[in-house]
This record gives sequence, structure tokens and C-alpha cells, in this order.
Amino acid sequence: MRAVLQVVTEASVTVEGEVVGSIVGPGLCVLVGVTHTDTPEIARRLAAKLWSLRVLDGEKSCSDLAAPLLVISQFTLYGDARKGRRPTWNEAAPGPIAEPLVAEVVAALRALGAEVATGVFGADMKVALVNDGPMTLVVDM
Repeated sequence: MRAVLQVVTEASVTVEGEVVGSIVGPGLCVLVGVTHTDTPEIARRLAAKLWSLRVLDGEKSCSDLAAPLLVISQFTLYGDARKGRRPTWNEAAPGPIAEPLVAEVVAALRALGAEVATGVFGADMKVALVNDGPMTLVVDM
């Protein structure tokens, strides 16, 4: 699994003109991509990492501050643009594999006590955020 996380003061995701998920921070906006070899265990490890990663102000984690997370599925994190002018998506897992694993990340975060908002898997989403810092990290599991 791959996650791109941004420390935010606020973030939201809109589908067909309707806000389907939003947070007011400090918190994390997390884009999650799934590849073919990912498992529920990897999803749970990613959730634990996101919950405990000390990237918020004062080297605090979401767990320290009860900070919210906005988790959004993002298959393009496994895009490969090394050849030609058009990226390939061969490393991205197909929807039937990826969707339950993204849901497992969300469920594991909630089981840890996190407040989690989400996007809509497979939808055309518009993401708005205010990046705080800016602070952006890529986490590979």
C-alpha cells in the first residue's frame, strides 16, 4: 500500500457537487493506493502508522491530539510515467481488490479511536484542503 499524507488545517471531498467527507484540523488528508500484493494485515499496519506518525505540530500524532483523518482512495498513486507520455496503471490493484483494503484502513483507524471521514471509492472526487506547513509525506508499506 502507498499513502500520501498531508498535514491540514481543513480538508473536504466533494462528489457530484455534494460534500461527502470533511475534517477540520489539525489533521491528516490521506490518499491511499493499493497494489496487487496488499493484504488486510498491510492495511492494518498502514492505519496504525497513520494514527501514530508524529507529524503534527510539536511532534504530535493524530492519536496524541485525537486529530481527524480524511481518507481518500487513489489508484493513481501506483501510476508509472517512466516511459512515453501516458502513464500506465498496471501496478494499481483493480477495484474489487482495492476497495475492501481501503475500507480496512478506515475500519482499523476507527478501531484505534480515530475520527475518519472518507471519499467515495471509484467516484470522480474533488478534493480541497489547506496544507499546513506544508507537510507532505509518502508512506509505503
